[in-house]
Amino acid sequence: MERIFGRPIVTQEEMRARIRELGKQITADYADKDLILVGILKGAYAFYADLARAIRIPMRVDFLVVTSYSSKENTSGKVKMMSDLTEDIAGRDVILVEDIVDSGLTIKYLTGALSKRKPKSIRVCTLLSKPERRKVNVPIHYVGFEIPNRYVVGYGLDYQQKYRNLPYLAVLDTVDDEGQGF
Repeated sequence: MERIFGRPIVTQEEMRARIRELGKQITADYADKDLILVGILKGAYAFYADLARAIRIPMRVDFLVVTSYSSKENTSGKVKMMSDLTEDIAGRDVILVEDIVDSGLTIKYLTGALSKRKPKSIRVCTLLSKPERRKVNVPIHYVGFEIPNRYVVGYGLDYQQKYRNLPYLAVLDTVDDEGQGF
């Protein structure tokens, strides 16, 4: 029988409270600005939806689909954009909403690529940050939680496209930090 639960690392209640705080901070920071909230799919979908509802100013929404994984869960170091924005970001304030920033390679690629489109500003909001895994230094303006170097699932994050539906974040019992089963 397949295990579907790991060791909880962030509860549903802790996430709700922190996302409300992030929403208030973004609302204050972007009052009277032309904000576009860009979700990085698939992993950020749950966080993105809750964060968007916590932001209390008019804004546009859009999405990107990117991948940086070549096989299983091991990063290839190369980022590929699978689906592009539908909105023009020129002259607008952009917040990229990511599920997790570990190596920093995806965020570095995206901020570089989107900067060429002449937005007024680009900032990054991530649910989770793993500073121990950082390969490149990237500015992260809004961080939900800083976590240790463990493989986590739930609340949009997956292992082999499963476990995204867990309403909390858990350390997956059946894989090590490199995504290998044991």
